[in-house]
Amino acid sequence: MRRTHLALILASSVLGITAAGQAVNASAAQPAAAQAAAPAVASGDYRLDKSHAKIVWGISHFGFSTYYGEFTRFDAQLKLDAANPAASRLEATIDATSLSTNDAKLDAHLNSADFFDTAKFPQARFVSTAVHRTGAKSAHVLGNLTLHGVTKPVELAVTFNGAGQNVAKVPVAGFSAEGTIKRSDFGINAYLPALGDEVALKISGEFNPAN
Repeated sequence: MRRTHLALILASSVLGITAAGQAVNASAAQPAAAQAAAPAVASGDYRLDKSHAKIVWGISHFGFSTYYGEFTRFDAQLKLDAANPAASRLEATIDATSLSTNDAKLDAHLNSADFFDTAKFPQARFVSTAVHRTGAKSAHVLGNLTLHGVTKPVELAVTFNGAGQNVAKVPVAGFSAEGTIKRSDFGINAYLPALGDEVALKISGEFNPAN
């Protein structure tokens, strides 16, 4: 049953990364006074630094605890238009078979037809559709999430953490995102309502110029 979480979080994860890219665009488009609170980010094509990114999910385990897991293989591409954030676009994909709970037996159950059914639906995908700025370094990012063969609109609260150069002198733009999705919206219904329907997502990642 954990697998349901993973499936949902996976999609969310992908979604969060997309939202992050959009947040940068939104921030760049604000007046100079508002931008002063956040480092400038150049327009262009960006690629997720998979060594510095994380997708974590949490779900209520029969009301006794919150169970956490993650997806370990995912990727994202961001086309950032700092002058016109609405023209920016982020696409993210997650390998659903990479779900991890540090419990091999549970991972196998989550991969089964009871939950994520990775034999039929091995990948989740998120494509951003809109960004609504909520602060100097924050935005709500909307997008379509395809998970378990179902596509639904989702929303993430994204924070632009900052931009600059890492220790290797490579340009970096960093984001964090949080959101909640319902697994039942994607046809993952096992053990409802005892096992939580809402899946909390926490995503963090860094983007580097694609070239």
